[in-house]
Amino acid sequence: MAHEARLGWLLAFAFACVAPNFLSVSMRDVALYMLLYIVVAQSFRMITLTGDWSLGHVVTMGVGAYASALLVKKLGFSVWIAMPSAALVGALIAYILSFPLFRLKGNYFLIGSFAAGEAIRLTWFKYRDPFGGPTGILRIPAPELTVPGLGTLDFSDWSLFYYLALGFTVLCLWLMWRLERSRIGLTLNAIHWRDLLAESVGVDVRRYKTLAFVIASFFAAFAGAMFSHYLGSANPNQFGLAVMLYVLVWVIVGGTRTFAGPVIGTVLLTALSEILRVVGVDEYRPAIYGIILILTILFLPQGLESLPGRVRDWCARRKGVVPAA
Repeated sequence: MAHEARLGWLLAFAFACVAPNFLSVSMRDVALYMLLYIVVAQSFRMITLTGDWSLGHVVTMGVGAYASALLVKKLGFSVWIAMPSAALVGALIAYILSFPLFRLKGNYFLIGSFAAGEAIRLTWFKYRDPFGGPTGILRIPAPELTVPGLGTLDFSDWSLFYYLALGFTVLCLWLMWRLERSRIGLTLNAIHWRDLLAESVGVDVRRYKTLAFVIASFFAAFAGAMFSHYLGSANPNQFGLAVMLYVLVWVIVGGTRTFAGPVIGTVLLTALSEILRVVGVDEYRPAIYGIILILTILFLPQGLESLPGRVRDWCARRKGVVPAA
């Protein structure tokens, strides 16, 4: 199984490397946004590892977008310094919010995260200086890199930014995968399934939940910073509840039990969204997403990631073989 998983990841990476050669102009933005949202969805799963679900994660992405834009435009930072700095700002905001939020549990945490996120987003709406109000921040510059012998690489070129985003996505996924398999990741899983037992053996549950929340926000804010420098703008509507609900659907439909689940959900449903747009029924996307979500909860409660195992079990039963528990 581990060999099959590695092969699947390698094939996915190889496909992503050659995909630009086959994409139309209209599909290019979709492919690049998908890479960044894979990081957002995967980082959201890190919060779910502790058993919590947040409705403010996309706003954290917006924090990264706004912070990077302001660092570059107001303070004159290099884009290459501004993006990781913005990710640290997102992590810091998450750490501050963790104090009131982790006094709440279950649905109350979900509602609290939504309220905190909306408070931040409405601040962007209200203050034109420095956030630009409803219009947001415009003319955010793309990264540039001077390479000896090659001159200056301008990442406003789609192909260059695509491979930059691909490298960023691969690096983030690798770091999150390593983290999940470390002692920290095992502890987060223990808190999810047996929080009282973990606490009884000396695990500081709140501390580890805060750590997961902060790390997840770091990655989401970094993705948001890249998003703003590619798009050239950042406004509050890009990080609203509607976008957060799409991320939730991607994660739930893909599944959260394995590392690949959010990636599967994001890729397949993003592709479905583009198909709906092409055939001219994009206005029905919320309804179709709702139907998919209901069917997933009813028939695949563990998400699309569980489908191969179910197929193998079905084939084994057809052959008269009892599948292993």
